[in-house]
Amino acid sequence: MTPARVILKKGKEQSVRRYHPWVFSGAISSTSGSPAEGDVVEVYASDATYLATGHWSPGSIAVRIFSFKKCEADREFFRKKICDAWQYRLNTGIAGKSDTNVWRLVHGEGDGLPGLIIDIYGSVAVLQAHTAGFWHIREMLAGLVLDILSETVKSVYDKSESTLPFMAHLGAVNKFIAGKEAGSSAIVSENGFRFRVNWETGQKTGFFIDQRDNRSLLRQYSKGRNVLNMFGYTGGFSVYAMTDAAMVHTVDSSAPATALADENVNLNYGDNPRHKSFTADAFTYLAGMEREYDLIVLDPPAFAKHQTALDKALQGYRRLNAVAIEKIKPGGIIFTFSCSQVVSRDDFRRSVFVAAANTGRTVRILHQTVQPPDHPVNIYHPESEYLKGLVLYIE
Repeated sequence: MTPARVILKKGKEQSVRRYHPWVFSGAISSTSGSPAEGDVVEVYASDATYLATGHWSPGSIAVRIFSFKKCEADREFFRKKICDAWQYRLNTGIAGKSDTNVWRLVHGEGDGLPGLIIDIYGSVAVLQAHTAGFWHIREMLAGLVLDILSETVKSVYDKSESTLPFMAHLGAVNKFIAGKEAGSSAIVSENGFRFRVNWETGQKTGFFIDQRDNRSLLRQYSKGRNVLNMFGYTGGFSVYAMTDAAMVHTVDSSAPATALADENVNLNYGDNPRHKSFTADAFTYLAGMEREYDLIVLDPPAFAKHQTALDKALQGYRRLNAVAIEKIKPGGIIFTFSCSQVVSRDDFRRSVFVAAANTGRTVRILHQTVQPPDHPVNIYHPESEYLKGLVLYIE
């Protein structure tokens, strides 16, 4: 079937010519045919020059582009896309490591597949479709993953129920869609550390894979320190810090999360008295503590998922960092992060600057951190740089 055509207004093709993978609805002059949500469409300039191919959506982002060359969006096309993503991770040393079997295979725009996430947890791949287009072909994609990664991956779990556009009314249900069913969780290995991952109940696809490199960096600074892991979730930072920290406390508002953090610490260190977890509100806990910690991790959930919440989010980052900077011991280190895509690197750094200035303490930047290579940033799509962090030294 010939794809519907999307014709752009005159002068609105420049971002597509610069390989930006989104076409906004306001740039469209007309469409030929009546594409349904998730249909493959071709994008043309006002002079009828072909520009790109992608998935159609009735929202603000009307087309998410997966090819800037004319193509047949068939099984072989997507096989090559996934093969390219797999080869990239082999070439960068992320896949195939003997001590790590948890990593991201497909990262949306970063891999030229906007709206698709695929994470690997040992022998299970977890797929998340954020668009109707990829959800409609999820079973084909799952079969390709099993074929391409046949030596390691034996099952594909679809976890798209909460990530698809609400108005699409697709009736998605989280379930295994290819290979053999493998329960709801597994123990995986990251840099030799063991973690229980539950893809059914866990946030995102089950684990915050994107903090792997930052967890390794934290390990370098934790020796002999009293560590506070705020918004600790499943205790990833805590497990790394426990290598040789004097004490590690994990705090999260969710009791199931702190229970899983305890389990993960136990998997690696047994019942170790150096670790304790607390189920508490982050701001309440920070307000009530004394200067007992000399390494603090601040890894909150996204304070802003939409542009309309940006100002409130920046206030939240200022408030959170100000309390931590004020209450950390002299000579302490703070790892502070934002995973909000709408918060730019400059916005985040400015918020932390204001927080530091309000405390009057001397603060140095030790590191400026980013997301790891298996969460690649498309150079033509700066919006895909969502994770940013600062490592601060507080006098």
